[in-house]
Amino acid sequence: MAPMSTYLLIHGAWHGGWCYHKLVPLLEAEGHTVLAPDLPGHGDDKTPTVSVTLRSYANRICQIANEQPEPVILLGHSMGGVAITEAAEQCAEKIAALVYLSAFLPRNGDSLMAWSRQDPTSLVNSNIVPLEEGVVGMKPEAVRDAFYQHCSDEDAAYAQSRLVPQAIAPLVELVTTSASRWGQIPRYYIECGDDHALTLPLQRAMQRVSPCKQTFSINTDHSPFLSAPEELARILMEIRNA
Repeated sequence: MAPMSTYLLIHGAWHGGWCYHKLVPLLEAEGHTVLAPDLPGHGDDKTPTVSVTLRSYANRICQIANEQPEPVILLGHSMGGVAITEAAEQCAEKIAALVYLSAFLPRNGDSLMAWSRQDPTSLVNSNIVPLEEGVVGMKPEAVRDAFYQHCSDEDAAYAQSRLVPQAIAPLVELVTTSASRWGQIPRYYIECGDDHALTLPLQRAMQRVSPCKQTFSINTDHSPFLSAPEELARILMEIRNA
């Protein structure tokens, strides 16, 4: 029997670890350890949003990874892609694989914003609103179509009610990577084919410049952990055996 894995699931902008509540039990039912923490300033974490940085995201991820007895399979969704990239450079020895779930896949010296500007049809870019200095939100009327258009009304309402303000700093700060650390960790990409937030053309543009070991596709919205959790769980278990 193959040994079990530890999955560390990192959410995207405005979200929290709660977004994985359908996925976690599917992986746990197969015997795996699954961690879905809140990044600083998200979910139930009370870090002041205005103080949050990309480094504070990476520090939180590495703190959790370092507490595990084995290297983790580290997944980042959307904005979580820059967070797991920065973390992987910092604690590479604790990461067995990187999984980018419709996520930003930055090169050394890239920022999330540099890539997002190249996504002209994204419903996120056209619906961000400033909330206070250094903090942004989304127009409430745009959230369903941007993030959850394949989800049930119940799941979409559950998720939208839990969104929190997003710090700008992690979106504009530059990611630091090296070939000897981040570059040595196997990378996988899970595309979302009907994504209105981070569109498929941009997902593929990032993969062209940062090729991954294997790419998987789900024909769903930006939130497969809600709209297609069984398919997502199947892919994650396939990745652990790759």
